[in-house]
Amino acid sequence: MSNHAPARVTMAEVARRSGVSPMTVSYCYNQPDRVAPETLRRVLEVAAAVGYLGPDPTARSLRRRHNGAIGVVLGEHLEYAFEDPQARRFLAGVAEVCRERGTGLNLIPTTGQDGDVERVRSAAVDGYILWTTVETDPVLSALSGAGKPVAVQGGPAIPGGRLIGIDDRASAAALAARTFSGARRPAVLSFPFDRDRRARLEIGPDAGLIEFPITRERLAGVYDHCREAGIDPASLPVAVAARNDRADAAAMVDTLLGTCEPDAVVAMSDQLAFAVLDAVRHRRLRVPGDVAVAGWDDGPDAEREGLTTIAQSLFDQGRACALAALGDSPPGTPAAWSLVARASTR
Repeated sequence: MSNHAPARVTMAEVARRSGVSPMTVSYCYNQPDRVAPETLRRVLEVAAAVGYLGPDPTARSLRRRHNGAIGVVLGEHLEYAFEDPQARRFLAGVAEVCRERGTGLNLIPTTGQDGDVERVRSAAVDGYILWTTVETDPVLSALSGAGKPVAVQGGPAIPGGRLIGIDDRASAAALAARTFSGARRPAVLSFPFDRDRRARLEIGPDAGLIEFPITRERLAGVYDHCREAGIDPASLPVAVAARNDRADAAAMVDTLLGTCEPDAVVAMSDQLAFAVLDAVRHRRLRVPGDVAVAGWDDGPDAEREGLTTIAQSLFDQGRACALAALGDSPPGTPAAWSLVARASTR
């Protein structure tokens, strides 16, 4: 018994058996309207009889320089795409455009290892979307030199890429103004500062040294409000969560509440804000009487929790990034955001 797979029937063989040219066979599959109905019928019957499966898709994509897919560079492990609520909404927006355009979606996880650059460069895609990462990420140079459309959600900006996201600094200043109103001991629950994702409590860290652009801009915006309100940013407690996860942030929230006893907390996402609400209620404190709390994103549970938050559409940003990665022109202004005031702030 032979272990060899049967040889693939070629287009030339179908052409010979049908009495037509290989170009005519190609037209039958790619542009059938250019072939006479009787010829089309005969070629397809011969192809079915000899087991011809159609033009090789890999060869066809190489000829056309078209792969029919968008690559999403996550900057995270692959599970992140399914675990993080923000990432899920963003990817849903990307997927909707892919469905509308008949385009595939290729998730490309990167974790800071040596193989990241080659994994990105070798992806068979027509354009890239980069989920926010640090400015020292080596894949940035690979994307900027790829010669393909690149969209970046949230930053950092790269040469030739299109940056899509809200004005994080302005939204942070507005949220801090609402949340810190009447507070004597304000604090922040932050996204990670860098790719080591170390949870910790710091007092007045230098926002300019933070590597993740979204974290940096949001903390800078909080500091902007503090200076306007006569609060010294250097005295502001900033608890850093390792992940954007309600349960995972619980220990860091307990440290913040136990050490600093804040009476107002700006959290950098709804999920982190929910972790604060959980801990505050567990301690039998009142919201917002004892502790005012606010977050970002206005996700599905924010209204039910009565959470003051910054509303933004990660779904719409996913759509805009997908269109940019396909070569369309996205809006030239930052994505829309608004402050939604609810019962969790004074």
